[in-house]
Amino acid sequence: MRKRSARWLWAALCLPGVGCTTIAGLDKPYHPIEEQGAGGAGGAGGAGGGGGGSGGVESGSRCAGLPTTCGPAGDESCCASELVTGGTFARSNDPAFPTTVSDFRLDRFEVTLGRFRAFVEAYPGSRPAAGAGAHPRITDSGWDAAWDERLPPDHAELVKGLFCDSEGTAWVWTDEPGANERFAMNCVSWYMAFAFCAWDGGRLPTEAELGYAAAGGAEQRPYPWSASADDETLDRDHAVYACNGSDVEGCVIEDVLPVGSKSPQGDGLFKQSDLSGSVWEWTLDWYGDYPPDCVDCAVTTGGTERVMRGGGWRSAAEALHLSTRDYRPPANRAIGIGVRCAREP
Repeated sequence: MRKRSARWLWAALCLPGVGCTTIAGLDKPYHPIEEQGAGGAGGAGGAGGGGGGSGGVESGSRCAGLPTTCGPAGDESCCASELVTGGTFARSNDPAFPTTVSDFRLDRFEVTLGRFRAFVEAYPGSRPAAGAGAHPRITDSGWDAAWDERLPPDHAELVKGLFCDSEGTAWVWTDEPGANERFAMNCVSWYMAFAFCAWDGGRLPTEAELGYAAAGGAEQRPYPWSASADDETLDRDHAVYACNGSDVEGCVIEDVLPVGSKSPQGDGLFKQSDLSGSVWEWTLDWYGDYPPDCVDCAVTTGGTERVMRGGGWRSAAEALHLSTRDYRPPANRAIGIGVRCAREP
């Protein structure tokens, strides 16, 4: 089984319990902006059919009044949340790392600018309280008050940080609603992603949960849309990646597409869209060794970088495979990184 760790550097990585990988330039550098001293809290916590259209429930009251503009036809709720039926699967499609997840809901779409705008307008009132956004089956997984200083102090500073690309070409944020409202929100740090999901009545998915949804659970799909464990079909009918085929060195905002643009072809078993491609998605976990065979677990202490999954619109094909992991300091804000929220069934 392949298991990769995607980095912008040309490097070989050999870590116990994670594997030895060599990845070359899976993504063009995103010119990330990182706050100094952005490590975070310091093992493992936790208790011992694809196809388009959304039959799921709409996530919390924050979405009241939001236009139904998502999906391939632009007529679905951007807040739809689909049930993921739990079970056991192999993390990174590697049988050496089994785990079990319980039923949960995972938003059909990545968080759009249109959804995120309400959080910005409410800020700083939308900052999370201590303990908010916790996974109900993972101890001490909620918001840590020590992270408050990692969030912008006021509305003006928050907006300033959403223009994170030093090239000035590929952030999604606009001060006024416009053509980007259906794009996946980018330039959000892990702290901001956590804060948004908590405010929205949800939480960040664990790496196991996001991987499980993308792999189709026990089907162990190489890509969310794969018809079988051996089906490695990947093309632009299924995912937004590699700048839509343009020169990676010339990636611009025009290479971003609205969330759900590749639905239903690119949907996973549980109807989530863009689980591979579009933007990388933050998870709850610190990067490190996978916890041993466990139920509803995550790496909640001991790390310096948080795990991201799924590849993005500037990623090479290699990054979209379910065996690939990536990780960044939690204060990192980049044009290729966004968020999708989980919530209880």
